[in-house]
Amino acid sequence: MQTRRIGDVQVSAIGLGGMPMSIEGRPDESRSIATVHAALDEGVTFIDTADAYHLHADDVGHNESLIAEALASYSGSADVLVATKGGHLRPGDGTWTLDGRPEYIKQACEASLKRLGVEAIGLYQFHRPDPKVPYAESVGAIADLLDEGKIRMAGISNADPAMIRTANEILGGRLVSVQNQFSPAYLSSRPELDLCAELGIAFLPWSPFGGIRRSDQLGATHTAFARVAEAHGVSAYRVVLAWMLALAPVVVPIPGASRPESIRDSAAAADLTLTAEELAELG
Repeated sequence: MQTRRIGDVQVSAIGLGGMPMSIEGRPDESRSIATVHAALDEGVTFIDTADAYHLHADDVGHNESLIAEALASYSGSADVLVATKGGHLRPGDGTWTLDGRPEYIKQACEASLKRLGVEAIGLYQFHRPDPKVPYAESVGAIADLLDEGKIRMAGISNADPAMIRTANEILGGRLVSVQNQFSPAYLSSRPELDLCAELGIAFLPWSPFGGIRRSDQLGATHTAFARVAEAHGVSAYRVVLAWMLALAPVVVPIPGASRPESIRDSAAAADLTLTAEELAELG
């Protein structure tokens, strides 16, 4: 597994997104644990979670607890960077809400620390801007957590270029990552990716396969990925991740998975090299 950098930590070029193991359609716990263990077996050393990855109001932090259990029960040795997020909530009725108040973010971080069973969270990310709270105040809470040693590194999610610059300024140049939606069918975060590459900040695409299952929506783009996949004898999903890795050295995709075979296929993307002609075809 090739590695890439998030802050001062070298992590696997492909991470694991934990959300599918805890929201609607989630598998039983044994399969989820097996999925995390399969990722570790393949050399994955970066796992992304959030306190909002759960189903019911009494289920908050389900995915964080699951990840902690999976890591504790792994029979091998693994030095894993676990990233979590705060500021997004699920009341339990299927909706998502926001709370970017500094006091809430700090409270959420304390709860995440307990669920993950760590003294300091490896990477803590402000999950999503709250229009009711000035962005600088929300990020200021992240800066406080960093200064207090509650978190080792700070990131933001679902941010535009202005927010990235603001956050990096408030954090005193210590912003290490930006997690935005990005996929062949969702390219609107390309300016954020390019800015991260310019600043040397890790860009973590969430939902990297968005749209790839719906070929009618991707049209010619999907056809190109399918054609390249057939030429290499691999899945289109693997090609998507290899394409992302080729966009910039700061890109660390975090494909979600709830089956061991899915993360095994994704992890193999780090070993797939696409030609210049193929990359030009994929765009």
